[in-house]
Amino acid sequence: MADTVLRLQHISKRFGALVANDDISLELARGEVLALLGENGAGKSTLVSILFGHYEADEGHIEAFGQPLPPGQPRAALAAGIGMVHQHFTLADNLSVLDNVMLGAEPLWRPWSARAAARDRLLAAARRFGLTVQPDARVGSLSVGERQRVEILKALVRGARILILDEPTAVLTPQESEALFDTLGQMVAEGLSIIFISHKLGEVLRVSHRIAVLRAGRLVAQAAAGEVTQAQLALWMVGHAIELPARPPAAEVGDAVCVLDGVSTAPIGRDRLDRVSLQLRAGEIVAIAGVSGNGQVALAELLCGMRAATDGQVSFLAAPLSREPAVLVGQGLARIPEDRHAVGVVGDLPVWENAVSERLRTPAFSRRLGGLRWVRRAAAMAHAQRIVADFDVRGAGPMAPARALSGGNMQKLILGRALRSPDGTPPRLIVAHQPTWGLDVGAVAYVQQQLIAARDAGAAVLVISDDLDEVMTLGDRVAVMHAGQLTPARPGGQWTRETLGLAMAGVHPDHGAVAA
Repeated sequence: MADTVLRLQHISKRFGALVANDDISLELARGEVLALLGENGAGKSTLVSILFGHYEADEGHIEAFGQPLPPGQPRAALAAGIGMVHQHFTLADNLSVLDNVMLGAEPLWRPWSARAAARDRLLAAARRFGLTVQPDARVGSLSVGERQRVEILKALVRGARILILDEPTAVLTPQESEALFDTLGQMVAEGLSIIFISHKLGEVLRVSHRIAVLRAGRLVAQAAAGEVTQAQLALWMVGHAIELPARPPAAEVGDAVCVLDGVSTAPIGRDRLDRVSLQLRAGEIVAIAGVSGNGQVALAELLCGMRAATDGQVSFLAAPLSREPAVLVGQGLARIPEDRHAVGVVGDLPVWENAVSERLRTPAFSRRLGGLRWVRRAAAMAHAQRIVADFDVRGAGPMAPARALSGGNMQKLILGRALRSPDGTPPRLIVAHQPTWGLDVGAVAYVQQQLIAARDAGAAVLVISDDLDEVMTLGDRVAVMHAGQLTPARPGGQWTRETLGLAMAGVHPDHGAVAA
């Protein structure tokens, strides 16, 4: 390959018996966008962690710009011109844009800060790549798209010539994604090289020159982007054809299961509800789109009994909504939380305990004896094993810690816990917050099929998602949340990606500004 800037040769990495990377060799050329694909657990994160110095390979070596890259040294990767923009931003909200760019870039022993020079470098990089920023703006006041610009500029100001982008469009509106793609084109024209990690196959084909696919730790395919289809990529990723879910119209929509009437909540940061009204009806999926931080967390926590309303009324099954999460679970609420690692599971507990955790105090899994509660271990283990089998949870047995599961299998465990009660009673209301965030195409299809099946079994389903493809695939009715306010929920066919994107940015296609 002409003008190669990066070579990974025969990289292998093991974690005990698990082979995360198995003899992987890749090259990246100057001015090239290389997409790195693979299902959850395929080894992508391990490979880029080795490249960035967070892990040290057991075998193989890396060259950057013709020089050996010292293993296990993030500082050496930065010095070699390798920068990384993570899916979850690593910015300090209380500091300015300039302060975030400078943070960690100056020696601690220097008695002064070269702010003027840093400002000049920041503005020069912003002009060069078309990334408009205000150096003195506080990061906490910026939109998600603006924060991403800051993350990219932080890497560029520090001299990055190879940029790793991990799920860069996961929380962007369509318009912000288009602006990012324009920026990537400008960066490539300037000679930067990009490793692009994404599960969105359409955007992979659009922005990349070449695609590499990992499966089970091995490099199974490489191809020019213009020579493959989404179906071929999905086949390489999972090893078999993927049948994407088709959502037939709701057969019969029943009565309202949950009703919000003019509900507001106290703000936590920028996250709040402001006079939100919504009906969730049996046998229907309502999908809510929006950029993260506009009230979605407040809505999910309110319905799960974890946040109180300051105004308005919320009813569930024709009675005031309980503030006790355990009571709500007993009444038929199924919860799929946004952050599977921090909230969905307890990583150090075994799979079987996580599978019954929300119902552990019920008679099905425990009993009182004297002043103590004793776990019915056999019943809990049997229920966990049914969830593992029915929802195809792979990668760890019931006794293994939940953190040993890949992201997709962890989400299947959470899904099974939510949808399978001990007595087989189906849920009445499902609150699914980012149900497929960061999952590969196979896991996405599986989770979405389960939600459609639950709807068809009579559940009211609320899907809160940043992914417009998911919103348009699942939503019988669709609404958009912006600055704590919610547009009317309209039939999904009445929305387009463009009108959804405008509403996510605060402009309702019918009524102008959604919220100030």
